[in-house]
Amino acid sequence: MESSAQLFNQLKTADPFFLLAGPNVIESEEHIFRMAKHIKTIASKVGLPLVFKSSFDKANRTSSKSFRGPGMVEGLKILEKVKLAYDIPIVTDVHETIQCEAVGRVADIIQIPAFLCRQTDLLVAAAKTGKIVNIKKGQFCAPSVMVNSAEKIRLAGNPNVMVCERGTMFGYNDLIVDPRNFEWMREANSPVVADVTHALQQPAGKKLDGGGVASGGLRELIPCIARTAVAVGVDGIFMEVHDDPLNAPVDGPTQWPLRNLEELLEELVAIARVSKGKQHLNIDLTPFRD
Repeated sequence: MESSAQLFNQLKTADPFFLLAGPNVIESEEHIFRMAKHIKTIASKVGLPLVFKSSFDKANRTSSKSFRGPGMVEGLKILEKVKLAYDIPIVTDVHETIQCEAVGRVADIIQIPAFLCRQTDLLVAAAKTGKIVNIKKGQFCAPSVMVNSAEKIRLAGNPNVMVCERGTMFGYNDLIVDPRNFEWMREANSPVVADVTHALQQPAGKKLDGGGVASGGLRELIPCIARTAVAVGVDGIFMEVHDDPLNAPVDGPTQWPLRNLEELLEELVAIARVSKGKQHLNIDLTPFRD
């Protein structure tokens, strides 16, 4: 497997973009292996570098009754097996500083959840593993905050950092994606990733039978946000994918159906190929004269 620096350079120079994709959470070893096999096949077919994603513990669920995953020890064993079996890099998230060292022995990219994007100790611990760090922008943060978060990684001695837009709170139970953030987040001097699935969550927006709430989502708008992101010229697309979204134990309303993945990625690649989103347009303000 490549070193962190080699993988980071491969991803940030990907043409037209790289892909972070997989099911939201590890449901079973068999399910992870099946998803990795299909997603790798599709990514290879459309010509996108893939980093396979899944979480071992969903520590920030809306309800204490929600499925969280197998936990770190068992989850990392599964992720390491799938990494070796399919020769693909892995991205997974951490929630506490004490998780970083163990996760860094398996994952190629350590992801910082949006709620924790300003937690200095967590950022530093992730940075010190030497692995690539993907920081999700908090739903409550301006894009400029990511400049500071990325700098915390670099000051800890790790230059391999990327920043990820995942939507901004719009009222109590909705998120909105401001396309300007894709441009403004470039000020972090890092690859910019668009999370096109979590960005369409409706946090705590679905009432449950028997009381309580869960997060809903607007899966049908995933193509809209993804098309916008690649047209603007993001470096990477993050998306959660499931073979049976209606029965997914976590975040089903915002996981993209596996059967539609190839179709969507082919369209996104086509858009990115004709867009000049990664090129700076020089604006000429001198007076126009006939």
